[in-house]
Amino acid sequence: MRIRFLVVLCLCLCGSVSAQSPAPEENLDFTIVKHSWTKERINWEGDPFGGPVESFDDVRRRRVDERRVERARSTGNIAEAAKVEREMRSEQVIKTRPPAPPRYAFLYKVSLRNNSNKTIKIIDWDYVFFSSNTQSETGRLEFTSDAKIGPGKTKELNVMARRPPAKTVSVYERDKTERQGLDGQVVIMRLEYTDGSIWQRP
Repeated sequence: MRIRFLVVLCLCLCGSVSAQSPAPEENLDFTIVKHSWTKERINWEGDPFGGPVESFDDVRRRRVDERRVERARSTGNIAEAAKVEREMRSEQVIKTRPPAPPRYAFLYKVSLRNNSNKTIKIIDWDYVFFSSNTQSETGRLEFTSDAKIGPGKTKELNVMARRPPAKTVSVYERDKTERQGLDGQVVIMRLEYTDGSIWQRP
């Protein structure tokens, strides 16, 4: 009786282990040939409609300066009034300067080969980044590409995005060491075929 119970228990444990293991990648109807990302310098245009935003302190300071100008003019002190007006104009110029815009965008690429006998038309793919040391995920970007890939064909998918691969990668400057300790891989999440069928990652 005890032996029969142990056999049943072993079968249950084996079944639960096999159910949790992911499907082998070689059984899929596609192959990720290669993937990469690069940092691209772009001369972003400043927002022409982005005017200065005054805080409470800015408003109070401006009103104080305006009263100083009025008092100076009322007493005939034209030089003092002109001085205060120059200070106000210089402060206004500084405030209207927008913060430095991001100087870099990021180009994400993946080459996908269609191993099935159907034509792919839409691909949902994630570019996942993780720490080389801890293997913990540090960033994930989700993309959808409309690209027809015929049976047996390979196509490169490109997406330009402002979002960096991870918080450790700056959008304002280039750092030669920012790739150190950062690994990445592409995960295909969903495929839609021209015949209406869909493959979805479990």
